[in-house]
Amino acid sequence: MTDLSALEAERPAMPDQDSLPPVNEVAVASMILIVIGGIYMASHLPHRAPVTLPIIVLVGSAALIGWNAFALSRVREFSWTSFWLVGRWALLAYAVIAGMLLYVFLEDGTRGTQLVLVTLMLLAYAVNVPLLLSYGVARYQPPDR
Repeated sequence: MTDLSALEAERPAMPDQDSLPPVNEVAVASMILIVIGGIYMASHLPHRAPVTLPIIVLVGSAALIGWNAFALSRVREFSWTSFWLVGRWALLAYAVIAGMLLYVFLEDGTRGTQLVLVTLMLLAYAVNVPLLLSYGVARYQPPDR
């Protein structure tokens, strides 16, 4: 029989979950804004969609991504090795996915302001999902030493 107190003593200290910023919640809010803008724009294709709503949601999403980057930059005790390991590969995968979606919009004849907005929304998507994955993994890992 194993002594549980000895196992607990050997287990590395985990970061205090309450002290970590709400990165996942903010990233999900950013994704919701992108989905709203994407659905709005896609519902008008192949005709031109009014750009006011997509610009507003894109700016809101970019602000939330910026807040997440700022909040993460202030975290010291964290498993940055795990964060970057997962984040790099996830970013590569989602960059490919976003590129394929962009290709679909190009083949569909999307041009001009519409194409710029869709591209920026896909960029926000390609950044948010890897952030969600990498932060979700790293927050439950022992901090780097």
